[in-house]
Amino acid sequence: MDTTKLYETLGVEKDASAAVIKKAYRKLAIQHHPDKGGDEHKFKEVSAAYEILSDADKRAKYDKFGLEGVADEGGGGGGGGGGGGGGAEDLFSMFFGGGRGGRGRRESGPRKGEDVQHPLKVSLEDLYNGKTVKLAVHRQVIVGKPSQCKECDGQGVVMELRQIALGMVQQIQRRCSSCGGQGYACQTKKERKVLEVNIEKGMKNSQKITFHGLADEKPNMEPGNIVFVVQEKEHATFKRKGGDLLITKTISLNEALTGFQWVVNHLDGRQLLIKSNPGEVIKAEGPNGTPFVKCIPDEGMPTHGSQFQKGKLYVLFNVEFPSDNELSASAMDTLRKVLPNPSPPVDVDEDDENVEVVHLDHADVKAFGKGKHAGMNGSAAYDEDSDGDGHPGGGQGVQCQQS
Repeated sequence: MDTTKLYETLGVEKDASAAVIKKAYRKLAIQHHPDKGGDEHKFKEVSAAYEILSDADKRAKYDKFGLEGVADEGGGGGGGGGGGGGGAEDLFSMFFGGGRGGRGRRESGPRKGEDVQHPLKVSLEDLYNGKTVKLAVHRQVIVGKPSQCKECDGQGVVMELRQIALGMVQQIQRRCSSCGGQGYACQTKKERKVLEVNIEKGMKNSQKITFHGLADEKPNMEPGNIVFVVQEKEHATFKRKGGDLLITKTISLNEALTGFQWVVNHLDGRQLLIKSNPGEVIKAEGPNGTPFVKCIPDEGMPTHGSQFQKGKLYVLFNVEFPSDNELSASAMDTLRKVLPNPSPPVDVDEDDENVEVVHLDHADVKAFGKGKHAGMNGSAAYDEDSDGDGHPGGGQGVQCQQS
């Protein structure tokens, strides 16, 4: 496993700073650039080496695992004609001239262990204000140095031969029981680690907070990550959607017509005194039957990653009308005088035999179209006055005599 070749390519020491690496790369890139008559292969080597060493995460993996530690991530893509599939072979071929043979050969590359996810229930207040919490996790760590399993020679699997018939043998591959398929044997212990989890302002539900390389240690493998998944708790007052907040407010008809004010305790402890505009009327519903909604700019959720930007706080209104008989006759007379558009008088004589006074009953619009009605022959109109034989008035059926 070689962990110095990239540094040698740029002509810097292994502990060189990022600034020194960048300066060396620029000098060599100009010197070997094909457009200036330089060596194209050497230029690709320099570019690939800088791409890896200029990235702190990739550099750390290279220092620990060599080229195979970064090959699967597409390392060296800028100098090797693109990353992705075949990246390992491209890198080894570029720097060692023969795939994974020679100096770059190793029996097995570092695989990455599985990530461990933990749900993290967070209140809307903490997502609004931000918070740092300390959480203890337990992980498996390796004690001492792992040794290659003698049973499988580090392969993690063993081959068995089974005779299935006379003169016929079947070869079967199974996981090594001595090392559990890991290829290495080691001693492990449980370690308790306290992590400081930083919940940033404006984080959303299902967003992840990752601690790299802190999952269980396994021999010849790069540890996976510990991942905390934010789970936003429901709030009694506010409903969140993206960067906006919504509250529902029920007001009386008096408030809807004459004005209102009330105090909302915001998520950061401030009190918002919400007042209607002078002369403003809150309607029972908005355009096209939608809820009547107003908003307050910059009082929604903070935008994650932005120090000052916030969404909006929406207020959805429900207007509560007086119940039956709640208003006195004198109060209704007063309302008729002060409110616009009173009911106009009608020129109809209630005592006229052609006039019938009717009153409205309570109804559900969902029942519209489901009422009983006369059948095609009109016989249903006489159901209440029919006898058991379906004859009107309970009398003898009448037939029309044809001549």
